[in-house]
Amino acid sequence: MQQKNMLKEFKEFVFRRNTVDLAIGVVVGSTFRDVTTAIVKDLLTPLIAALFGAPDFARLSFAINGSRFMYGDFINTVISLLLVFVAIFFFVVRPMNIMISRAPATKKCTECLSDIPIEAKRCSACGEPVV
Repeated sequence: MQQKNMLKEFKEFVFRRNTVDLAIGVVVGSTFRDVTTAIVKDLLTPLIAALFGAPDFARLSFAINGSRFMYGDFINTVISLLLVFVAIFFFVVRPMNIMISRAPATKKCTECLSDIPIEAKRCSACGEPVV
């Protein structure tokens, strides 16, 4: 009896809307990470290499008392992070902002044809319900 309750609870947990939404978000986020990494690795990094020479600092290092500090690898990682930010901004944020700014803010009332806000449920000029 207790196992059936546990299985039922588990099933309810797994199939909650927010759990499914979270799972979808993780999958989409993972795929988006792959696309962003590809943009940085295959497009932006070679572009920087073409303009400024090979931007690979991995071999830069120094040693203190026999310990080797690979600060060049850190520099590569910071550059990659900045390039990811550039890719996200120019390929996601900027296009979305442009699309949002082009969205209409008003609609026409079907009865009196006055402009009303998109979110309006009733026309302010004639009082008619708006769908």
